[in-house]
Amino acid sequence: MRALKLLGNTVLWLVAALGLASVLVWGATQAGWIRPLVVISGSMEPQIMTGDLIVDRPRPTAELQVGDVASIYSDVTQNLVTHRVVGVEHVADGRWEIRMKGDANDSADGGVYVVGDTVWQPVWQISGGGYALTTITRPSVAIPLGIALMSMLGLSLLPRTTPRTRDDEPAGRQHGPLPAVPHPARRAEPVAAGQVPRTSTREVR
Repeated sequence: MRALKLLGNTVLWLVAALGLASVLVWGATQAGWIRPLVVISGSMEPQIMTGDLIVDRPRPTAELQVGDVASIYSDVTQNLVTHRVVGVEHVADGRWEIRMKGDANDSADGGVYVVGDTVWQPVWQISGGGYALTTITRPSVAIPLGIALMSMLGLSLLPRTTPRTRDDEPAGRQHGPLPAVPHPARRAEPVAAGQVPRTSTREVR
């Protein structure tokens, strides 16, 4: 039982740390500071592999250079495309036209990407993180995992039991040496000459 409680406490701390990290990531995403993305194709391999988790941060488009990697929304795929920049051109009304190409592709992406003052650019990459995130968010995995975690947390909250000591025993049931009971002094009886003194005896049971 002690080992189970230790395991439950460990799980409790891990869940608390994971929960705190999730809240921080969610808050930073909602504030527009970061954008986590799961890579679902191999067009940027071997630098960015399928199943990786990348975290983008906004960057001024004016600082973007040929050779950088950027994540830009595509009207064709209806999703963000993370490819390498092969062309940057400033056009009217503060807009920019970006051309990109995947490292594993033979040709550049069709058309241009029209963006504003900022673009998203990967700053962190977690190998295989996208696979892990996708797996644990599936209902077939998340529900049993949640039940197991709740069970471990329940074990960690069980009251601790301690072995009973002699001090815990009720009065009257404690064991130990009995106090000595004083006996009244016997008075010596006179013994007549030639008489053997009497000897006190106790019946042996």
